[in-house]
Amino acid sequence: MEEMSDEDSFLTLSRSSEAILKDRGSKFLGYAFPVKSEDEIKTHLQELKKKYYDATHHCYAWIQGRNGEQFRANDDGEPNHSAGDPILGQIKSFNLTNTLVVVVRYYGGTKLGVSGLIQAYKTSAAMALEANEIIREFVQSEIEIEFPYPSMNEVMKLVKKLDLEIITQTMELNCRFTLQFREGLKEEVVTRLEEIENLVFLTD
Repeated sequence: MEEMSDEDSFLTLSRSSEAILKDRGSKFLGYAFPVKSEDEIKTHLQELKKKYYDATHHCYAWIQGRNGEQFRANDDGEPNHSAGDPILGQIKSFNLTNTLVVVVRYYGGTKLGVSGLIQAYKTSAAMALEANEIIREFVQSEIEIEFPYPSMNEVMKLVKKLDLEIITQTMELNCRFTLQFREGLKEEVVTRLEEIENLVFLTD
């Protein structure tokens, strides 16, 4: 398993996934999602609560930020630390960030005890994550530039060579581009752009 890089990349999920675990009558539905904001997290939680409105518990955990600096775990009425923390532990053990895992439980009439709950929530979270695909994403930087139209050819050559993405563009006598690229390339991108005549940076 790849370690989370502390440079300009991180591991996250490529899509949503789900898994089902049954334990002594109780049913645990595990869901894993890639998320980019707390609004996205809220939306997923609301949708699952609407879909499984009759479930006993909706326990979840999420991690966000390039180094996983923001996180939260919620037991939703289960005994303290028996649900949210085991789910959070699984996200961490996969070295993931920008990830939400929700486990929806339908109680089956037999109490599992705290250790049984911890195991069930941990396993459901792991199964949902294993059903997904882990991808490496890069932290992105943006830069805004302005240049005279005759320099367009040189700028476009550089865009192609360094695989830069043009986010916005204004094509007039003076052209304006907002370029996006992998953070680790910033020094090289700036150096190469500085070589283009009459090009100015509108952002740092």
